[in-house]
Amino acid sequence: MSFGFKMARLLSTFDRHEARLLEIWKRLLVVEFGGAVGTLATLDPKLAMKCQESLAKKLGLAVPEIAWHTERDRIAEVGAFFALVTSTCAKFALDIKLMMQTEVGEASEPYKPHRGSSSTMPQKRNPISCAYITASNATVRQLSTALFEAMVEDHERSTGPWEIEWIVLPQICTLTDSVLKQTLDLVSELEVHPQNMQKNLGITHGAIVSEAVMMKLGETLGRQYAHDLVYDLCRKAEAEDRALVELLDQCPEVKLSREELEKLCDPAHYLGLSVAMTDMVLQNWSSPNYITLADRSFNMTQASKRG
Repeated sequence: MSFGFKMARLLSTFDRHEARLLEIWKRLLVVEFGGAVGTLATLDPKLAMKCQESLAKKLGLAVPEIAWHTERDRIAEVGAFFALVTSTCAKFALDIKLMMQTEVGEASEPYKPHRGSSSTMPQKRNPISCAYITASNATVRQLSTALFEAMVEDHERSTGPWEIEWIVLPQICTLTDSVLKQTLDLVSELEVHPQNMQKNLGITHGAIVSEAVMMKLGETLGRQYAHDLVYDLCRKAEAEDRALVELLDQCPEVKLSREELEKLCDPAHYLGLSVAMTDMVLQNWSSPNYITLADRSFNMTQASKRG
């Protein structure tokens, strides 16, 4: 596959997260004002709902269909959303950590003086942002489960479970913010090394495209026979430090020209729909609705300050 294919998958995932976020807002930004058990019993029945609506309007929040004192799905949902988002960031960070290994060297975190070098091994270039992202995500995932524990509350006035939210939700938000900032820096300044990608494609002496060779030979030799033949030739190529294409060319059972074999054994001809799928993601991707999100974030911030 192409590196663009990997990045397009990341973009597509974040596009889905954006859709989730826009969907969550309407359930999350809802006022809760209902008295002891949520029935507004202490207010004049004729004015109770108007009072609730007025408060919601002032805070920039929606009016709930019914009280949700001890129905905490709204909070648990946003915690789960943060776990989803940070897990996406952590999956990408893990890939970059693996690609940064000296033996691979296909991509690197952005370089800055004194950033990432080991205190004892100065030649190292450590994946600092990736480490922060994966560690923070692991914590967010664990803390988010506590919000589901907080959903199991007694009757209409909890005797403890919702206090769990006060403990873990600030941590979840802080860590999620950190993960997103680190991921933004990582993606914005990511260093890609195509020359090492090209070099790594040759490590297996052509065996990386053995599936393509097997499927082509299977048309005349049969799928299983072609599999065993290519398997043996790949082992021989590794043992003798020879190119697979040479062994195929010398094999009497392979009735293909050298030109056909060269094409089969070239990874550039076995990208599948990598490019087409990447283009499709870019074509379908719509720019994030920053204005809408910013407005709603502002309303939420103002509500927090007032409340």
